[in-house]
Amino acid sequence: MEPALNPPPNDPRNIRLNVRLIDRPATTVAYLRLVGPYGPAIPAFWQQTYVPWAVRHGLMEMARYGISHDDPGITAPDQCRYDACAEVPPDFVPSGGALKATLPAGRYAVLPFFGNSEEVGQAWAALLRDWLPESGLQLDARPSFEHYPRGARYDPATGAFECEICVPVMPL
Repeated sequence: MEPALNPPPNDPRNIRLNVRLIDRPATTVAYLRLVGPYGPAIPAFWQQTYVPWAVRHGLMEMARYGISHDDPGITAPDQCRYDACAEVPPDFVPSGGALKATLPAGRYAVLPFFGNSEEVGQAWAALLRDWLPESGLQLDARPSFEHYPRGARYDPATGAFECEICVPVMPL
């Protein structure tokens, strides 16, 4: 069977064309943490916990970030940590169970994504498994994250969302 002439945008065959390298500034975020298995719990956490908190604190129009801290292949599912974040000014005082952190500045490989929560894991895997080893770069110790810019699309009917998958990189 021959490959499709125009694979879907999130198909691993397109990742090399879609990845760009950018220098991101340090960014202050306020976040709420979910501890437990990745998967369906994450979209539910955004809707049931993050959104009401963000509305109460006037943060719904701010850029958002999702940080998965653990590799579920080596971390027990009930110990996986995920942070749902809002970009905030440095003098922001968190409340309502939120904490504050700074996403470090530096060079990131960025993959645009639009799809649902089942597809985003495939995009992450393809970026790290297929693109990174041939890029001449390696991961560094800064966190990887999903960046949801202001105005990022979300389709409540399908659960499809728009984000940028950002992985910190440095030369080999």
